[in-house]
Amino acid sequence: MAPILHLLLPALCAILYVLAALTLKRAAALGVGVWRSTFVANWMACLSFVPWWFWRHGALHPLADYWQPAVTALTYLGGQLFIFLALARGDVSVTTPVMGLKVVFVALLSHVLHAGAVPLQWWVGAVASAGAVGLLHFGEPHHRRQHLIASAVLAGLSAACYSLNDVLLQKWVPAWGSGSYLPPMFLLTALYSFAFVPFFHGRLGALDGRAWRWVGLGAALMALNNAGIVIAIGLWGGATAVNIIYSVRGLVSVALVWAIGHWFANEEKHLARRAFGFRLAGAALMLGAIVLVLV
Repeated sequence: MAPILHLLLPALCAILYVLAALTLKRAAALGVGVWRSTFVANWMACLSFVPWWFWRHGALHPLADYWQPAVTALTYLGGQLFIFLALARGDVSVTTPVMGLKVVFVALLSHVLHAGAVPLQWWVGAVASAGAVGLLHFGEPHHRRQHLIASAVLAGLSAACYSLNDVLLQKWVPAWGSGSYLPPMFLLTALYSFAFVPFFHGRLGALDGRAWRWVGLGAALMALNNAGIVIAIGLWGGATAVNIIYSVRGLVSVALVWAIGHWFANEEKHLARRAFGFRLAGAALMLGAIVLVLV
């Protein structure tokens, strides 16, 4: 059962991620801001994982060992912050496929950090995903291209942080067990998030009910998405395979923006047909990378 879930879980997370991105993009438009959104999302993830610590936890690890979840908490926090910044500045149908670069970073870091073998077809899939990113900016007007490049760079930084997080989890979690490692990691991530409080545009309590509904739902969806990926890697390893499957979110993002983006007051579907077509082509090329990990 594990190998099937290993593939199905990241595919489900791809859908959750796009829904979270659309929801958080709407929250940003209502003035929630990146810092408050990230803070809420990280505490939502923390509250989801800490109970698992008490349910599954056995003997405590020596305090000196907790530098490992402390480091992965920092890499997770970086990934979370950069993607929230990217979503605030750019389009969901661009930033999400750019996150497909994660498979390239995971493959490279797995090799460099000796965290697992990377078969040849996974390398080919990773390179195909990277090449697809280039298609995402074709057909855009010049005045929008600069804006989209900035959001793509932020998404790439997020992919790098999340990739290091995934590889370190693959390397360190087996010695701990998921129930011992993940709760302190997410607790530390939430505690680190207090560093964002000075950058808030206003108190959390100042948000109105509509803003809370959007940021609360987006944070919950993002927490479920991240939990699914972390659990898949923590339980079964194979960070590169998980992320190649997960890169289907690039295609899902284009499809959902076109189909239901208006539910979130998202206007990306009204872009020039040529630009949106290139985004679809880039996302489809990333999907081809997924096939390589399945054959």
